[in-house]
Amino acid sequence: MKSVALLFLVVICGMGGFGQKLKPKKRSNGEEISFRTKAKDACTMSMSGDEEMKLRIECKNQGKSYWCEFTGKPSVCRPFRKNPKIYWNQIAVELRKLPHACESTQVLKATMCQKAPPDAEMKQIAAGMEPEDLANQEKSVQKMSTSTKGVGKGSVKKTGKPPVLPLIKPAQHGQGSANETEAMKLAREHCWESLHGFCSYIIGIFRG
Repeated sequence: MKSVALLFLVVICGMGGFGQKLKPKKRSNGEEISFRTKAKDACTMSMSGDEEMKLRIECKNQGKSYWCEFTGKPSVCRPFRKNPKIYWNQIAVELRKLPHACESTQVLKATMCQKAPPDAEMKQIAAGMEPEDLANQEKSVQKMSTSTKGVGKGSVKKTGKPPVLPLIKPAQHGQGSANETEAMKLAREHCWESLHGFCSYIIGIFRG
């Protein structure tokens, strides 16, 4: 009789342990799900909270980064309570269909909770860009402004008055050369060859 009672007790304990192993585990806070949007933005969604949960989405692509936050009570949805992991995976699947994970997504609702009360919906409460991206945008605007000013100054220089050059008297120089040539010609005609230079000088004086 004692052996039968002992065997019955062991069976009951074994069934209790087996039941605990089959109990579904809820997704713990702080875990993340990674996905890519239709525009190839690399995003990460993280969940926190208990009854009222908070969902934060952060995305990056080609130097730009943005984020948004949602809040709601998915626990009012019975399927969520049974398997939260499937719920969040369905949310990620819906976000993958969008080019931008935070634009035009004011409300998120998993397929498994379509018939759940409105409180189960995750509603967007905040969104924005990362501070470093805003700083980069400001730098770009400043560079464009500086370039525009430089172009304006260059155009003023190009359309300004030409620099004043010193006056040259080519006529006088040409006239002097003509006189010297004429004097040498006369010296060759009327003077000995050894005196051509002297005669040219004297003739040049008299011709002015």
